[in-house]
Amino acid sequence: MPELPEVEVVRAGIERHVLGATISHVDVLHPRPVRRDPGGPAGFAAALTGRRIEAARRRGKYLWLPLDNGDALLGHLGMSGQILVQPPEAPDERHLRVRFSLEGADEGREMRFVDQRMFGGLSVSPGGADLPPEIAHIARDPLDPEFDDDLFVRKVRKRTSGIKRQLLDQNLISGVGNIYADEALWRARIHGERPGDRLTAAQVRELLGHARDVMVAALGEGGTSFDALYVNVNGESGYFDRSLHAYGRDGEPCERCGTPMRRVAFMNRSSYFCPVCQPAPRRRRTPGKQALPVPD
Repeated sequence: MPELPEVEVVRAGIERHVLGATISHVDVLHPRPVRRDPGGPAGFAAALTGRRIEAARRRGKYLWLPLDNGDALLGHLGMSGQILVQPPEAPDERHLRVRFSLEGADEGREMRFVDQRMFGGLSVSPGGADLPPEIAHIARDPLDPEFDDDLFVRKVRKRTSGIKRQLLDQNLISGVGNIYADEALWRARIHGERPGDRLTAAQVRELLGHARDVMVAALGEGGTSFDALYVNVNGESGYFDRSLHAYGRDGEPCERCGTPMRRVAFMNRSSYFCPVCQPAPRRRRTPGKQALPVPD
């Protein structure tokens, strides 16, 4: 699944190529990607035809394009979704699902939604230009200028759940994702199962800083590309996977201490960490519980 930096690369590409363009025609080639739109394929196409794209915005891993009438085109890439900006004469992609013909786009290009697995989707959000209500519950991400560091630190330190679980909680912080969580935790030398209330404020701030650093570095390289289906709007894959220190390195030596890295199952995914640099937290003692006497 694309992580936030990949989605930001796509957002920036859309902004660069189609900002100010008018949607002249919409072809829904498969109904599943617009399944969440109450108007169905026909209503989806009708609501967008003739509308001008005013901006390209993102909240976490959701993208939305504010339109000139106050509505928005809302999208999520899911596991394999791609939003491409292509010349009209470019051959159709094998898994092309929705085509947007545009007037006034950069070099006369059109926008295409391509999705092999079709877990992603598009819909029209009425009145959603500023922020679609469908995603208003999602927290800001660390790259958002309005992200509140102090509030994040306070919330983390009030919770007993493991810090990696918190990093993946979209109601607390969005966009970090599994790969970048492992990378930030490795840099901070913190085990993912360490409870939030057993971290100091300084530790949480340092971890947040590492998360930002990892995401900014990934943006500079176009994101990770473990899934060959992920590409940016020009069809190019990211290269940040070559710079990873933790994720995907099971059994390889830790780049800090040389200890073999470990992989464990985590929330139907995988976590990678160094058992020496990131020691597992001690179990809490149950209050009032005493050891059983040893029989004679």
